[in-house]
Amino acid sequence: MANEGGDFAPFIESLTATLNYLNSGTIYLIVDTVSKDNTLALCEETSKRDVRFKTIWSPQNKNVVDAYLRGYQEALKQGHEIIIEMDAGMSHDPRALPMFLRVLNEGNECAFGSRFMNGGSIFDSSWKRTFFSRSGTILSNLLLGTHLYDATSGYQGFHSRIVRQFLGYPLLSKAHFYQTELRYLLRKTRFAEVPIHYRAPSPRVSQGAVLNSIAVLWHYFVLRLQFKSPKIL
Repeated sequence: MANEGGDFAPFIESLTATLNYLNSGTIYLIVDTVSKDNTLALCEETSKRDVRFKTIWSPQNKNVVDAYLRGYQEALKQGHEIIIEMDAGMSHDPRALPMFLRVLNEGNECAFGSRFMNGGSIFDSSWKRTFFSRSGTILSNLLLGTHLYDATSGYQGFHSRIVRQFLGYPLLSKAHFYQTELRYLLRKTRFAEVPIHYRAPSPRVSQGAVLNSIAVLWHYFVLRLQFKSPKIL
């Protein structure tokens, strides 16, 4: 959660409705110093009002990957068997959560959200964001030998055993290529892609994120050429 003041209310309302429908679930709201508005205060108010929402203040995060991993650590600590990662700000629709749970309860170890498979979509997004998402998937499949509809989506879920494995792995990504790196490292698991509707109102893709993505992709491509392709499990 970072600078989510504008979309906070509809996002929490949608999450609450989904939790009520499922009659289960706990939400961990990860906030760090990137957030400059009233997001932290809104999260804390929500946690006081509804105990299913846990606010985690994590000022030590150095990048977005640290924020994702902190969420997984908190969920593992509380003993959850299924853990789902999603972005706030209505980028990821909470109404898709039952689909992820169904996939993970049907024998799959991982469930990866996909905007580019049948039933998925991307909207309210700049051409630049869409271009990087699509080209990133094509390039990753080509260089890493994967066969994914979408290699760059951050809406994904895992069984706790898988989470423990990748939390102990020295991930190289410092930005959004982290999702692609995870998918590559988990390519030998039982997984399924889940169609999602993705909203990306922010047109910004930082130069640092792009450069980190290229460096990490090249690292794994070179290892693959040397027949040293790593895997987590």
